[in-house]
Amino acid sequence: MSILGEDWLSEDCKIQDTQNVLPVDKFVLLVLESARIEVAVLLNELAYLKYESSKTSETDEAISQKQRNLAILFSLIERIVKMISNASSSEGAPNQTICESTIMQAITGLNETISLVLDFLQDAKDHGQRKGDDLLAAARIVGSYLAEAPYACKEKTKNLLDFIFSIEGQDESRPFYSICFMLPMLSQITMEPDGCRTLASFCGYKAVMDCLVKMTEQDGIDNGSMFLACDTIINFMSNRKSVHIPVDSCFIRLLKALVTWAGTSNASSVTMTASCLCSMLIDLTSEEFLLSCSEFDAKTLGSLSELIVRSLQQDVPDDDGEQFNQKQVIVSGYRRWADRFPHVKNVVDKHVSV
Repeated sequence: MSILGEDWLSEDCKIQDTQNVLPVDKFVLLVLESARIEVAVLLNELAYLKYESSKTSETDEAISQKQRNLAILFSLIERIVKMISNASSSEGAPNQTICESTIMQAITGLNETISLVLDFLQDAKDHGQRKGDDLLAAARIVGSYLAEAPYACKEKTKNLLDFIFSIEGQDESRPFYSICFMLPMLSQITMEPDGCRTLASFCGYKAVMDCLVKMTEQDGIDNGSMFLACDTIINFMSNRKSVHIPVDSCFIRLLKALVTWAGTSNASSVTMTASCLCSMLIDLTSEEFLLSCSEFDAKTLGSLSELIVRSLQQDVPDDDGEQFNQKQVIVSGYRRWADRFPHVKNVVDKHVSV
């Protein structure tokens, strides 16, 4: 599938050494069920070797081999998830149409497998283990599936989200990728107050903010992940009546990161998204307070002012509903906090009539 793409599964399969052809629906289910069985077996064996068996060099080698095999199976299932998503939404151009009953069978099977993966993560949590590439791979497959079905395994996911946020790969010094894997799901569930409360229950929004800040510190910013992180925080901020959000160093680092990100691109989507979130953040504080913080200086305030001006000057296409809504947030926010930010107000008044 890495070579031929997901649509390879959407073709009738010719059985070797015979003239028989396996219909596409049976072929999809055969591949998926084979992978699901292998994953279930490997998860059980890994849990036993890691937490119950005696530790020897042979055990360590067996664990490493099973972790490699599990990663391969997770990759296969991740591609099947993408193929099922495309088929159910009629995206892509598969050579054969997968019938609805096959899609529903596949979704049922995927739900069961993701539930088993979450049980594997629960086992790791119970044993105080949060570092390892197998745990990170488990977080990735969970995130990939929840990106397409954000409310699947809702209770298990809710109870494990704080642990997933703490997972580190073997070469990571602090959690990052595990949070990135959850962003597609988070950007969807935070559209509802309940999702925001879940994130607030363990201060997960701060982890998302720190993750966003780290993205801007890397070579080659991944705009796709940046947008997902911003959407999550914007949704969270929009529902802030249901949660308390303190203004602290985490917020200041985020402000600086957003200004930095906006300075790396001329894309209107970057300008509007960064400015929208900045406008929401500074509505919680004042210019005087920010300048009293050692991490925030007059230069950053100047860059922030320029970003607000650029967004207010931005011509928004009539058919771009998202940017239109973002501009409304920026304008309404500016009218509320302008008097608390005299420097920003002075710069804006010179260039734009609000």
